[in-house]
Amino acid sequence: MRNLSLSVLLRPVLRFGTSALLVSLALPFAAAAQTAKHNMTPDDLAKFVRVGSPVLSPDGKLIAYTVSRINTEEDKRTNELWMIGFDGQNDVQLTYGKESAGNPQWSPDGRYLSFTSSREGKAKGSQVWLLDRRGGEARQLTEVKENLGGYSWSPDSKTLLLGLQVKDEPEPEKGGKPVPPKPIVLDRFHFKQDVEGYLTEKKDHLYLFDVESKKLSKLIGTQPDKDHPLDEKYEESQAVWSPDGSKIAFVSNQSVPDPDRTVNSDVFVVDAKAGSNARKLTTFIGADEGPLSWSPDGAMIAYRKGTSEKYSIYEMPQLATVEVATGNAELVAKSLDNWTSGPVFSVDGKSILTTIQDDRLDYPAEVSLSGAVKRLVRESGSASGLTQKAGHVALLWTTDSTDPEIYSLEGGTLHKLTSHNDEVVASLNLATTEELSAKTSDGNDVHSLLTMPVGYKAGTKVPMLLFIHGGPTGQDAHEFDPYRQIFAGHGYAVLNVNYRGSTGRGHAYSYAINADWGHKEVIDLMASVDAAIATGRIDADKLVVGGWSYGGILTDYSIASTTRFKAASSGAGMGNLIVLYGIDEYIQQYENEIGPPWKNTELYLKLSYPFFHADRIKTPTLFMGGDKDFNVPLEGGEQMYQALKSVGTPAELIVYPGEFHGFQRPSFVKDRFVRWMGWYDKYLGIAPAPATPVVPSK
Repeated sequence: MRNLSLSVLLRPVLRFGTSALLVSLALPFAAAAQTAKHNMTPDDLAKFVRVGSPVLSPDGKLIAYTVSRINTEEDKRTNELWMIGFDGQNDVQLTYGKESAGNPQWSPDGRYLSFTSSREGKAKGSQVWLLDRRGGEARQLTEVKENLGGYSWSPDSKTLLLGLQVKDEPEPEKGGKPVPPKPIVLDRFHFKQDVEGYLTEKKDHLYLFDVESKKLSKLIGTQPDKDHPLDEKYEESQAVWSPDGSKIAFVSNQSVPDPDRTVNSDVFVVDAKAGSNARKLTTFIGADEGPLSWSPDGAMIAYRKGTSEKYSIYEMPQLATVEVATGNAELVAKSLDNWTSGPVFSVDGKSILTTIQDDRLDYPAEVSLSGAVKRLVRESGSASGLTQKAGHVALLWTTDSTDPEIYSLEGGTLHKLTSHNDEVVASLNLATTEELSAKTSDGNDVHSLLTMPVGYKAGTKVPMLLFIHGGPTGQDAHEFDPYRQIFAGHGYAVLNVNYRGSTGRGHAYSYAINADWGHKEVIDLMASVDAAIATGRIDADKLVVGGWSYGGILTDYSIASTTRFKAASSGAGMGNLIVLYGIDEYIQQYENEIGPPWKNTELYLKLSYPFFHADRIKTPTLFMGGDKDFNVPLEGGEQMYQALKSVGTPAELIVYPGEFHGFQRPSFVKDRFVRWMGWYDKYLGIAPAPATPVVPSK
């Protein structure tokens, strides 16, 4: 298995000099071999890689990051570790092989670049590995038996802080046959979670790992807080070291009697010594959460404060700081009424860097401790993964026509550093996206994005797909979206609507649908469809609709409210809210937003009108879902499928074996696109698009 060679770290210029020579010699042949551009199809999905997890070196001169690419033979994604200079020079691949590498971090002394991987080593499961910048192969550092979550370096580079969860020992084999599985015993209020599966009492706890001796010690002692004795039902997460390494801050929900029933998480601080007692800093009866960031002087911690004392999917976390010595907490920008993420203190400690979700945008911003908000980028696009070291700032940036790549941010100007998808993008005819607004019958101003087909000819009218985003919190923004590009490449206009319930327009806009699902959203969706038709470019007789998750749920609500759509696709959706109570992961949302079904039966029936009025639905509908989805379980789609079959409306059900809410198998992701397009084409009388088989080769 090939890892990191000495030459990669010590002589990247020579390596790239050789590559540049080979490229220059091959240019005439490459130019001749170039093919004409083509519209994006599902076949192109495998050509794109995902760039992510940028992290700056201590001196700010290097950026480590991950590249995820599709392995078509194994039908899975594999993560590689890469490194590039902050000046954009010497972009080198550091890890190779079939096993993924992720979560890159630099040791503060700059000597090591660490990462996590499940590659074969001295211990099974995910472990921390080291790459020595002086050269050599990657070596395994940790040998923990527990499930490894996050990790971080101490400022002196001598200790790792590990998040670990005790796991069941692998089942032994008898005579070559595995031992029958044991029954799963559950006693928790919140007992299931997508991907994780059934939740036992096992929790994540923090451990100190000595890099030299490899000694592992539990951080928290027997009394983490005077009011709340340590119990295994509490866990610690999102931990960060103080700048001097003397303390560690973390987030924990230690609600009495049962943290499963509340979101009352708080910020704690503890001495960075094994067996220490933790001290609670924040006291808000709601979610105080990370990511956490220490001020350079170690006097305060930046975090995100919730807006509700009870669980609410419409939460709008606000930037806040808490003084470590006194526990005095304050909001940083009280007027900021939009979702923020990833607070990072500036080098001088006078401001906080973050990304702010605004109307159809996600932009990087600097928020002073006095509350002034400065937008750092004026371009239309979406930022994420912001990282800062030694005054240097890097982030991921995407636009309507460019996939996420790593950029540096200097003086309000973005400089592109990586170009992993440039060649793929250059081979495609891409559609353009424009902004659209509509006024609803109840006076709401709803905003959306309209993508016209590639090569649209003025004066013609084209079919349109209303593709509804999930959430409901979240938004459709200016970013590279394969859904838009693939359907626009197939001749469809694509409409993305930020209906009430979406983020980016303030807390009140998002909270407007609380306990009133499928009402205001449908009003917003239909008004936006009308606005698109009013542009004179959309064929009102060739409308189709679809979505995934809450987008699938809103698809069910839409086709139960109107017959204007010729075909629909409901992915991971549901039309009967009662059937999901207790079988998905949102028990706190039901309890706090709607109440239990036996107390609020009429409200549940009202919100379940797609199922209880299935005889109204005349739209041919394709239902899809993964059979391991605990987010919006397959039962929701199965029940709607059965209802439409019962009333004689054309319907089809696609079950993806082994898939969670978000698909893992690349072949299934492609298959989903192919089936969507085929279903819509069938009922619009459009010739189906050619596509290669979706079945993997192995």
